[in-house]
Amino acid sequence: MGPPRIAPSLLACDFARLGDEIARVEAGGADWLHVDVMDGHFVPNLTIGPPVVAAIHKVATLPLDVHLMISDPWRYADAFLDAGADVLTVHLEVIERGDGHGLLQKIRARGARAGLALNPDAAIERVAPYLPALDLVLVMSVFAGFGGQKFMPEVLGKVRWLRQRPEFRGDIEMDGGIGLTTVAACAEAGTDVFVAGTAVFGAPDVPARIAELRRIAAEARRGGPAHPPR
Repeated sequence: MGPPRIAPSLLACDFARLGDEIARVEAGGADWLHVDVMDGHFVPNLTIGPPVVAAIHKVATLPLDVHLMISDPWRYADAFLDAGADVLTVHLEVIERGDGHGLLQKIRARGARAGLALNPDAAIERVAPYLPALDLVLVMSVFAGFGGQKFMPEVLGKVRWLRQRPEFRGDIEMDGGIGLTTVAACAEAGTDVFVAGTAVFGAPDVPARIAELRRIAAEARRGGPAHPPR
């Protein structure tokens, strides 16, 4: 595992000031930018499409971690890759309905990292056939579709399971309810990348918050105290 990486979720930013918000978290020490794409079909919410991702790509300097919560990633993968996705993650619950292996191979062939996400109620064993083709597994600690949900600690066993799979050499990412009180448990289980929305964008001091999340995660990995300040 490399050092803990913090990926602020742009879903929690002020979209009226999107460029400024990106600059704020980049200057604050973020590692990736997490971009949530929702289609109103696979999940009941709607967010952004390829034109907005392309606009983000024009002003961002960090990797774009694009999470497709959509029902037809085969149709739209190329558009998001053209828009500048560096990591393109699709949902297990979707790709099991079609040629999942072909989709993951296409993402990699286009030069991006291929990710697979699964909701809290999906058994982790279902990702096993795809592991050799994956650069990232995104373990959802809330149900996909809305921000601000409460962290579900029962998913930590999925991270531990992934860490024991020799055929998987990619990153493990956690998304949902990540903050000062939950990041340590995720790190102890073996998480590499931490998606944080309101915990970052809602902080009064963004650089301090990102640094604190990273410190807690690093200490938890080392077996140290890893406690947030009181």
